[in-house]
Amino acid sequence: MENFVSMIKRSLYLLIFAALLAACGGNTVAEPTSDVDFILTAGVETLIASYFQTQTALYTPPVDTSTPIPSDTPLAFPTLDSVPSSPTSTQQTIYYTATWGPSLTPSVTGTIFTATPGPKSLAYGCKNLALVFDVTIPSGAIFKPGEAFTKTWKVENNGTCNWEYPFRLVFVSGDQISGESIRLGKTIIPGKWTEISLKLRAPKSEGTYTGYWRLSDEEENMFGATLSVSIKVRKEQAPAATATSAPTSTSTSTGTPTEESPAP
Repeated sequence: MENFVSMIKRSLYLLIFAALLAACGGNTVAEPTSDVDFILTAGVETLIASYFQTQTALYTPPVDTSTPIPSDTPLAFPTLDSVPSSPTSTQQTIYYTATWGPSLTPSVTGTIFTATPGPKSLAYGCKNLALVFDVTIPSGAIFKPGEAFTKTWKVENNGTCNWEYPFRLVFVSGDQISGESIRLGKTIIPGKWTEISLKLRAPKSEGTYTGYWRLSDEEENMFGATLSVSIKVRKEQAPAATATSAPTSTSTSTGTPTEESPAP
């Protein structure tokens, strides 16, 4: 700062000295005023230029200590080479060798059970029949050759629709024992018990005879449990075969059976 002040002083001294020389020169002719103005102007310009150059030399720019603002450039994602690869499984093939010998021969052990069809599997549509018990002629009853008898079964309508008048008891297989297909002749509502009777005649030859019958609808579609009759024929006097037998099975109905609908 002291150098700058001394520089200004020297410049002012020079300007004053130049003005004095111009005023007191040996030439009597006065010089134009424009020359004095030119000298003063040039001196002022030199003074101003030197001032700014000195200021520029003395100026020290401040150091930027601010935190840089993050740019909008997105971060680089890792390449596929940098992503760790998942472990791979190695497929293994297992080979089996068959062993031949007596151990491969299957053998049956234990009790073999025979499948018993469920009552519902005997139905045809909404029609079904369950055997309650044999009313007459127990299995194995003995008759003389050619003797007539009547077989009666107690049955239940365990379906979901009525048995109608045209329904018939028809022969299925075995020994028919002179039996003929008969019409039901009455209406039986679901859940109701009734009796079905069939007139038969013992064969003339001795032996054991068994026949199987089923109920069918008006379109000859059989349904329900199979009703069987099995007798023995002998020439000697047989005991009374028409006696009522004890029930051989129990009813599957859950309610009290209702009375039969009277025939019209």
